[in-house]
Amino acid sequence: MKEVIDTVLAGDATSRDFTSLRMPESYRAVVLRKEDVGMFTGMASGEKDPRKSLHIDEVPVPELGPGEALVAVMASSVNYNTVWSSIFEPVATFGFLERYARRSELAARHDLPYHVIGSDLAGVVLRTGPGVQAWNPGDEVVAHCLSVELESSDGHNDTMLDPEQRIWGFETNFGGLAEIALVKSNQLMPKPKHLSWEEAASPGLVNSTAYRQLVSRNGAGMKQGDNVLIWGASGGLGSYATQFALAGGANPVCVVSSGRKAAICRAMGAEAVIDRSAEGYRFWKDEHNQDPREWKRFGKRIRELTGGEDVDIVFEHPGRETFGASVYVTRKGGTIVTCASTSGYNHEYDNRYLWMSLKRIIGSHFANYREAWEANRLIAKGKIHPTLSKVYSLEDTGQAAYDVHRNLHQGKVGILALAPREGLGVRDTELREQHIDAINRFRTAPADQREEKAGR
Repeated sequence: MKEVIDTVLAGDATSRDFTSLRMPESYRAVVLRKEDVGMFTGMASGEKDPRKSLHIDEVPVPELGPGEALVAVMASSVNYNTVWSSIFEPVATFGFLERYARRSELAARHDLPYHVIGSDLAGVVLRTGPGVQAWNPGDEVVAHCLSVELESSDGHNDTMLDPEQRIWGFETNFGGLAEIALVKSNQLMPKPKHLSWEEAASPGLVNSTAYRQLVSRNGAGMKQGDNVLIWGASGGLGSYATQFALAGGANPVCVVSSGRKAAICRAMGAEAVIDRSAEGYRFWKDEHNQDPREWKRFGKRIRELTGGEDVDIVFEHPGRETFGASVYVTRKGGTIVTCASTSGYNHEYDNRYLWMSLKRIIGSHFANYREAWEANRLIAKGKIHPTLSKVYSLEDTGQAAYDVHRNLHQGKVGILALAPREGLGVRDTELREQHIDAINRFRTAPADQREEKAGR
């Protein structure tokens, strides 16, 4: 791998230089082992420790197929699907790989006794398979995590509706938390030139997810002047939603779980911020019963911040803990758009507040290639900025996933793969200087160790 690293770091290597590199036979990767699937049986989710299930192994470089690319991974990042994978919830990911393998002989490569995980990367194309025209060895890229086959007509208006749609590095093997990754060529996008490797790797999944969920016509279709309630507004997903709301002329109402996170939202430009811990909101009386009085108190607080208006859109992802309140506080005819359930998948809400007030619930999952490309374009133009707060080595990915699982972080957590240190890979220093404060905003805001998990 040293030749690969040296060629990348040279900064002036040509496509021919990368083509002439000898491909290594193996590489280091963060893996789950099939033999460990039952290791957390009987334990509560919060007690499961990713540091025990995530390993660094040397694995063979996979066969390169048509329409695919092998990428030297300079940096990656931790997403919540990294946590889900590492604690084998809601199901072990090996079932995804087994089902994928039944599709074709080529897909059978993915069914292995180990799973290389990770759904983000920034790096350099090393090899391309037959049929790839748009990308060449030496291209500096980021990858989005949508893997599709597009052999069904169902996916051709919106590739997220492809019956064979999968999340790379979660439902497929050979993900981005590694020194080399295997991707489809239509996952690749240009690396933003003003960002370092670790900065460029961090937005991918969450930035694209937030774009579709909030901005796209496939999601909430946010417009100027909308009041947008954003749960976990300083977190990995919510921090991008906050930026999209501000950039799009909407009014974000940011919900966070500490004073430090509130300060982050204000630094991004948000004015309406609710610190749910300081104000003591408890939407559940006990495990089985919600408290509508708290919904009403929460709604009243929102109207105090919006000049008496209810929210047009709720950006939902905590799930069970907050969903009843989200449905209640949305304005008549408004939209609750949900992409995750980090506090629980079984949502409960009073349907009277939905049907009688003509509200809509929209499910949103990642983004199609066009949406991901547009979201990345905004990063490349300096309109939306990374929310990277801390960077770990590949060897410390287990600790990074543990910290995300325990909500001991702000924004996104990065992982260095082949990059020997932080700060490398910047090609446009002038654009970087224009936005350096925004780029570093989350780096200068240490995490509050006392955050409650559902408030991310």
